[in-house]
Amino acid sequence: MSKLYVVGTPIGNLEDLSARAIRVLGEVSAIAAEDTRVTSRLLARHGIRKPLYSYRAPVERRGLPRVMSALEEGDVALVSDAGTPTLSDPGQALVTAAWAAGHTVVPVPGPSSVTAALSIAGYGGPGFTFLGYLPRKPGEMRRLMDSLREDPRPAVAFESPFRVHKSLALIAEVLPERSLTLTRELPCDQWAGSVGRGLRSRQATTGRRSGRRGEGRGGARRSAYQCTTTDAGPPNARIGVPSR
Repeated sequence: MSKLYVVGTPIGNLEDLSARAIRVLGEVSAIAAEDTRVTSRLLARHGIRKPLYSYRAPVERRGLPRVMSALEEGDVALVSDAGTPTLSDPGQALVTAAWAAGHTVVPVPGPSSVTAALSIAGYGGPGFTFLGYLPRKPGEMRRLMDSLREDPRPAVAFESPFRVHKSLALIAEVLPERSLTLTRELPCDQWAGSVGRGLRSRQATTGRRSGRRGEGRGGARRSAYQCTTTDAGPPNARIGVPSR
């Protein structure tokens, strides 16, 4: 049986691809990619040429048979545009199908916008809560924020740069006294990314000023990274919102 490698890729800075990830990508028979154009640029930087299979979230089930057929022929690497596949990215169905077919699934860890944001937010607490992408509907968003009122852990979530202004305003309304950190372009040491920290009500204003689109160093990612993280537990519970 073959191996399915779940490979973490850079979240904006192409220098963050690990030596192990480069070796695995160069050794597998094929690569399943969220966006073959993004992955092609990453591979070209390291002189790697491999068959690429499109494996995007909207049509994940449609691409599954083709990738499973490739897995029957040899080892396959699964990559997303940035970060780790299956975590708010496509890949969960493929991982489940690979295990069910008797293949081995091997993680190849890489950069994480979640832990990167938490590391500079300065919030303590017993672990943290990862919320994934924030709900689009205001009612669902309010219920989610209400559920975090008594949670002593920091929380981190993803948000689109096109919705972050509305989300910050709603968070400020529901939990106005909670501290929050809003980050973008975390891996870009050329300008140290963009980090905003303070009360949520103040961040709602900051977000309107800094919500423009950005580009990670090396051009691997052309969407802004917004991360909000708030203090945990009453009266300072924490929340986070990194947009990918």
